[in-house]
Amino acid sequence: MPDQRGKRLSFSGDTKMATMTEKDLNLEIEDINPEELRREILDKYPTKVARKRAKQIVVNKVSDECAVPEIGANTRAIPGIITQRGCTYAGCKGVILGPTRDIVNITHGPIGCGFYSWLTRRNQTRPPTLEDENFMTYCFSTDMQEEDIVFGGEKKLRTAIREAYDLFKPKAISIFATCPVGLIGDDVHSVAREMKEELGINVFGFSCEGYRGVSQSAGHHIANNGIFTHVVGTDETPKEGKFKINMLGEYNIGGDAFELDRILDDCGITVVSTFSGNSTYDQFANAHMADLNTIMCHRSINYVAEMMEQKYGIPWIKINFIGAESTAKSLRKIARYFEDQELTDRVEEVIASEMPEIVKVREDVRSRCEGKLAMLFVGGSRAHHYQELFREIGMKTIAAGYEFAHRDDYEGRKVLPSIKVDADSRNIEELEVSRDPERYRPRKGPEEMAKLAQDGLRFKDYEGMMPEMAGGTLIIDDISQYETEKLIETYKPAIFCAGIKEKFAIQKKGIPMKQLHSYDSGGPYAGFRGAVNFYREIDQMVNSRIWSNLAAPWQKSPELAAKYACD
Repeated sequence: MPDQRGKRLSFSGDTKMATMTEKDLNLEIEDINPEELRREILDKYPTKVARKRAKQIVVNKVSDECAVPEIGANTRAIPGIITQRGCTYAGCKGVILGPTRDIVNITHGPIGCGFYSWLTRRNQTRPPTLEDENFMTYCFSTDMQEEDIVFGGEKKLRTAIREAYDLFKPKAISIFATCPVGLIGDDVHSVAREMKEELGINVFGFSCEGYRGVSQSAGHHIANNGIFTHVVGTDETPKEGKFKINMLGEYNIGGDAFELDRILDDCGITVVSTFSGNSTYDQFANAHMADLNTIMCHRSINYVAEMMEQKYGIPWIKINFIGAESTAKSLRKIARYFEDQELTDRVEEVIASEMPEIVKVREDVRSRCEGKLAMLFVGGSRAHHYQELFREIGMKTIAAGYEFAHRDDYEGRKVLPSIKVDADSRNIEELEVSRDPERYRPRKGPEEMAKLAQDGLRFKDYEGMMPEMAGGTLIIDDISQYETEKLIETYKPAIFCAGIKEKFAIQKKGIPMKQLHSYDSGGPYAGFRGAVNFYREIDQMVNSRIWSNLAAPWQKSPELAAKYACD
């Protein structure tokens, strides 16, 4: 039998290669009907569960005449269904604050919660010298015991903060409340204020108990609020550079931010701060001095961008440095914003110098990967952005979804006015932000902004994942293990991209699995050189013979037979 994982797609109508503007192609894969597959999945659930999941599993229908369908998102995972999600604490500490090297991050809770108080993702950092602070490899926890749960743990937290300060003399200490802390009522914020006054450094806390939101997305929001309140705007030191930006939602997994720093430096663009890859406390404190905010991961960091625009007058644009073409497009967007011919020319020079090697490798890999299927169920914006890399080597994304997204991540920010705030969302504090009377400075006047918008530069906008996916693809929010297995059984994709929780179950099905939360190994995959790395790695994975040897020889062709003596 031919390798099912290598099957090709057939399109009705236009047969050109899928592009970022492909919105009206009706996807047909042999005899598979996505609507029937959806019904088959839902039929396995109890009626009440199926009714809820039906809102979270949709068939993408994209055309010029109608908008993408509405999808259910940011709702509680259903008890009994295995989910990929993390908790609020994991999103706050593990994702947003974890990549910052010179803040001592203390987890207040039992050591079981200490998993995320150590570095759990492949966030990389690069201190200027060996003498510079780097606390990312340490695990800080108050290690609460039963007696602390009974009598309270605030005294132990104060002791831990003093000990951390005496040992490391950090610029700042942050405290993360876990579920038991919230249940017994320890006030991490009052302790933080007390220790800030005692030690003379910035100490601040996060009420990020794991149960506070439906997923790690709530932790992102809480972390954004905390950084904005306690750190951003506390350093007025001017940053040198003519074209100054902040890069938001880039976490330097596998060295991604190093590659982006190289490209931006070649273009003459200064990165004031990165939230949070290879980041420092001083970068956060000085972030309000930039002239433009650029957002990579929309879900995890859009809150900071919105608040910085309201308070300091810094506009933001959505960019994507995943994929060679997307990287070039994003560089041009940044250059267009600054309206400087010298910068524009330099950006084009950098793109022209980088692309020949990329095209050479891409076309070689494309000859072996053309038409093969990919599925992406990854948090943040990765399930969207990485489709571009697969598209560049001719692979087709047949199903995709997020772990912790909201509707605007799927359908675009245009749906924000129609999203109702539910009880779960009310757990997250919405900061009231107003213009800073002294430091609010619009980087562009109303006429300049209007002209840029007229020329096609879109501010405060994200189209979402679904409008850029082909019609007939399956969009599934918070995919379950059963749904994952059903998709693999039906489509037999060439590769499945997700997180560590699903990795081994997928590989046991004989499908190569690329871990895109932390990459497992490899990287960077962002920027120009990152695209080449990704092309080559995917080529090796989807064309390896190892997956056809998953069954042992004696399972394929048994040579021995036996029966019980009693028979």
